[in-house]
Amino acid sequence: MSGDIYLTQEGYEKLVSELEYLKTVKRRALSKAVGEARAHGDISENAEYDAAKDAQGHNEKNILELEEKLSRVRILDKDIPHDQVLIGAKVKLMDMDTEEEMEYTLVSELEADYNQNKISVTSPVGEGLLGHKEGEIAEIKVPAGLLKYKIVKISR
Repeated sequence: MSGDIYLTQEGYEKLVSELEYLKTVKRRALSKAVGEARAHGDISENAEYDAAKDAQGHNEKNILELEEKLSRVRILDKDIPHDQVLIGAKVKLMDMDTEEEMEYTLVSELEADYNQNKISVTSPVGEGLLGHKEGEIAEIKVPAGLLKYKIVKISR
């Protein structure tokens, strides 16, 4: 078991909802599928039954993993300093090469979602932004080369 997992309140609630779904809706649906497959006759040569049991086992494994993760969650404190890029910060950046502006929220790996502009603090860009302050330029090495971002604004 590793250390604490830091999440925003929103990220924590999303995991709790996912766990509730797995334990109720999905668990019932899989149990029903196992029962229906069992009703098809001899379970020793029943592929439907084997598939349903495998899916049921996979769901139970996911439930245990989520419960374990949730037991280590620490909700990010709203009183985190606003003057530097830390986990939970919303950061407005300007690409120094293209002058394009973008905004990211730095989150844990569990909450990362590029489509929602949520990047993990362990990603190359997220890691490269950590600790910087407004007005500073972060130079971040990525496989494609060197990115230069000016930290325009930090908010929570």
